[in-house]
Amino acid sequence: MTDGREQDVAASVVDETPPPAVPPVRGLEEPETLRHYVDRWWTGVRGGELGLLPILIGLAAIAIYFQSRNSNFLTAANFVNLITQMSWIVVIGMGIVFVLLLGEIDLSIGYVSGVAGVIAALLVFQDGNEIPVGLALALALGAGAAIGTLHGLIITKVGVPSFVVTLAGLLAWNGVVLLLIGGRGTVTIRQSLIIGLTNDYMPHTEAWLLVAAVVAIFALTQLAGVRARRKADLPAVPPAIIALRVAVLAVAASAVVYAANQDLGVPYVGLVIVALLLFWTYVLNRTRFGRHVYAVGGNAEAARRAGINVDAIRIACFAICSFMAALGGIILASRLSSVDTAQGGGSILLYSIAAAVIGGTSLFGGRGDVRSALLGALVIASIDNGLGLVNVSSGTQFVVTGVVLLAAVTVDSIARRGREKSGRA
Repeated sequence: MTDGREQDVAASVVDETPPPAVPPVRGLEEPETLRHYVDRWWTGVRGGELGLLPILIGLAAIAIYFQSRNSNFLTAANFVNLITQMSWIVVIGMGIVFVLLLGEIDLSIGYVSGVAGVIAALLVFQDGNEIPVGLALALALGAGAAIGTLHGLIITKVGVPSFVVTLAGLLAWNGVVLLLIGGRGTVTIRQSLIIGLTNDYMPHTEAWLLVAAVVAIFALTQLAGVRARRKADLPAVPPAIIALRVAVLAVAASAVVYAANQDLGVPYVGLVIVALLLFWTYVLNRTRFGRHVYAVGGNAEAARRAGINVDAIRIACFAICSFMAALGGIILASRLSSVDTAQGGGSILLYSIAAAVIGGTSLFGGRGDVRSALLGALVIASIDNGLGLVNVSSGTQFVVTGVVLLAAVTVDSIARRGREKSGRA
């Protein structure tokens, strides 16, 4: 009897013991408010997550300075010229972003672009025996992708550093340009499709329809991201932030089209840039391949242990880089309406890498996106254009661009140390 009473007392004690605390389910937490989002953003800025802040401040300073020196800087005609002037830098810069995300470098992109431009020009004008322009462009772009694949195979399978491989490529592909041109000197391009890429302009109505389409695609993408996060019981971006992002894009795109339509209109190469920006942004942010690129750039060994084919990712990124360099070379040939023995040289390499870095892609790998190439190219082209308007020598232009590049890398290094201290690296 005594044992039974003791068991009853023990059972009652157990029953009165409060249940252990259950950690709250993340999805059942109070939804993130606008204030929480802004506070978190500011904390990130203080911790080194600068985002677009430096580039936007830089663009504003550039516009104010050059407009004060020459009132033609912010005119519609100069703005349209700026679009074509930066087009090839944007396209080649988008490709170099993929390599920089891996923490690698490609020094051959200038002359790879030259090889593609020369191939396209020669194929569409072979002493009256020209081939269809579509096939010529496909062969030129295919040559670029093949060159990048070759570089990637040597880097991954042989183990030669990318700096050495692409430096050798810089010399070799320069030689190929000279061999292809031969004794022709300058080859003039007369094919209307290639010439029209940078010299023809969209009708005003089509340009406005493009704005509507881009804004709609962006809005749907943002809403899809919110829906996916809520479905996974994760905090989602507040609706006010989504609305603000869409409004900012709509205003910026409308301003671009309105300004361009005051002159000749938006050049067709602008449509190419928008399409590439949307496509590569989707690839990096919404596909498994994109996630693997960031993983390899962040920590290649951890990515390998997680089952990612690191070599395949590296080869693919170098192929994409050279493919985009080839497309940029065709755009540059269109803008110049000719190719010659200097094709691919000059400032192409400097400006393309600088565009990605100035726009916010880290040289240390794992951080950045293709949007950075667009913003960085806008900075470089604005400086180049503005210094030309105030009659500054080309030597000074290189010095200023170099200083801006150094400043961008310095900001990235400082921000990286800030992220490491705050545990955000």
